[in-house]
Amino acid sequence: MRYALRLAQRAESLGEVPVGAVIVKDGRCISEGWNSPIALNDPTAHAEIMALRQAGMVLENYRLVDTTLYVTLEPCVMCMGAISHARVRRLVFGASDPKRGAVCHVLNLTDAPFLNHRVSWMGGVLEADCSELLRDFFRARR
Repeated sequence: MRYALRLAQRAESLGEVPVGAVIVKDGRCISEGWNSPIALNDPTAHAEIMALRQAGMVLENYRLVDTTLYVTLEPCVMCMGAISHARVRRLVFGASDPKRGAVCHVLNLTDAPFLNHRVSWMGGVLEADCSELLRDFFRARR
């Protein structure tokens, strides 16, 4: 998660919302991502999506079986859909997102009966650090 936080700081330095993500398989980091929708003019360029895309290229497979995704913010509905379709085994996130979180707040897509893959998850890892980064970013913008 500390590495994902450094990636979130990179996003912030580029003027993006500070969210970072890392995918690990067999104890080794296989991909990384940070929010890039502004830079790429791509509304889907969330940190999780960027990391999923890179992991697929690394593994040469669209199924990311037996991987763990670490991300600094609870994923949104778009990202949770992609995480489930990619067959990520485990999700670990830092800060909760009570307004848009699709893991355990607005929606609970990790257990949705209409999805055929269940993602195990844990939230609140380095939550204070992840939340502070986001809070400071938005405070400076307002």
